[in-house]
Amino acid sequence: MKAFLFDLNGTMINDMRYHLDAWHYMINHDLGGSLDREAVKKEMYGKNEELLVRVFGEGRFSPAEMAQISMEKEKRYQQTYLPHLQLIAGLSQFLESARQQGIPMAIGSAAINFNIDFVLDNLHIRHYFKAIVSAESVQLSKPHPETYLMAARLLDVPPSSCIVFEDAPKGVEAAANAGMKSVVLTTMHSREEFAACNNIIAFADDYTSPEIARLLSI
Repeated sequence: MKAFLFDLNGTMINDMRYHLDAWHYMINHDLGGSLDREAVKKEMYGKNEELLVRVFGEGRFSPAEMAQISMEKEKRYQQTYLPHLQLIAGLSQFLESARQQGIPMAIGSAAINFNIDFVLDNLHIRHYFKAIVSAESVQLSKPHPETYLMAARLLDVPPSSCIVFEDAPKGVEAAANAGMKSVVLTTMHSREEFAACNNIIAFADDYTSPEIARLLSI
């Protein structure tokens, strides 16, 4: 038996530029920071609150303030990205093929439910996933394996039988820490940025790649 576990942002939808735009604007214009786009990009992993601590330090914002900042950032992102919202090429067909083969699928994302619902409900794809693990589901963010181990447990599938679809080095590291192989979508990061990862079985620009199609027949 095998299962497919999907990160969301940058992996199912090619939206990371819009997250970067939102964070870059808020950090520099609303919060008094001074980071260029590349510096912001390097901090874009894990929970929003963790990003704020990495950028501004412990104690700069209260938990309530961080929650408010996080929501404002996500609203800015959704407003600008909604006209462009679509699945990465080939993913719709891949999900349907996997469903027809009875392959269980889950989402394991550092996004909050507000953003996950935004994608699943607007694109009408919630029925493909038997489990959803969000930032609110776990205590520890990627690269800790909790997200993907929880997804595997909810699907009742051994971690070693799971294939993780990711776009970020920290996410691939989380999959490795969970004992899972990974497929990398090169939407935000180049292949060279994954040089330290030894659990990658394929790189792809999108889901039309023959290497991804081959996963359905393994």
